[in-house]
Amino acid sequence: MNATDKIRKKAFEIIGASENGIRYSELINLIRNVYPNDPKGTVTGAVWNLDAKFPNDIYKPARGLFKLTKYKEANDIPESHLNDEIILEGQKIKETDFYDSFADWLVNELEECSKAISLGGNKFGGKWATPDVIGIKQSREHDIIKLPIEIVSAEIKLNSKELITAFGQACSYKLFSHRSYLVVPKQSGDEDIARLDSLCMIFGIGLILYDSNDSKDSKYQIRTRAVKNEPDSYYANANLKLIGDKLF
Repeated sequence: MNATDKIRKKAFEIIGASENGIRYSELINLIRNVYPNDPKGTVTGAVWNLDAKFPNDIYKPARGLFKLTKYKEANDIPESHLNDEIILEGQKIKETDFYDSFADWLVNELEECSKAISLGGNKFGGKWATPDVIGIKQSREHDIIKLPIEIVSAEIKLNSKELITAFGQACSYKLFSHRSYLVVPKQSGDEDIARLDSLCMIFGIGLILYDSNDSKDSKYQIRTRAVKNEPDSYYANANLKLIGDKLF
């Protein structure tokens, strides 16, 4: 076993000992405590890209944080997503029933995306990191001016009692999206909608109202258009890497 293999084996042991993961600098220090005679450059060279070398075993949920993939919160879906359904006239309506129609509306009616797909669930990992709909806006072949690609995300909420939670989720999507939309039932209380409207304008979140009683004709209406912001390139690239084959 050469020095690199030896160091990586120890790194796996250290990372595996913490379900919450371990920071890069701490990992380096712990390995050097075990192997004090190995040059620091040898240690850093062996571990800095463990997530790229062993993607099935190690991942980075955040910058500089190594974690075993077996500790991914596979079932860590927000509680607000667990019971997103209503019963109307004997028919069960689920939040997911609106994902595809909103993705289509985002492309063809609002024209905020050149392509959009339904996502939801826990594709990006974590408790509130995965939008229900995500899309990209990129220049077309006949466009004279070619603009950089933009990422657009949306949080759709069926339960009007969870609007604040949904707003927080929409805010979190700005971490990796240029534009973020919050889509809520028009049947929500006027006061709630008014407050959301003001909050969305303050934070640059787009607000869309829809008819939550009819998944076949949702009648999406724009209340506030999302303001473009610059996402964190680390999180944007990390997330797009997981779904790039579906968007490009």
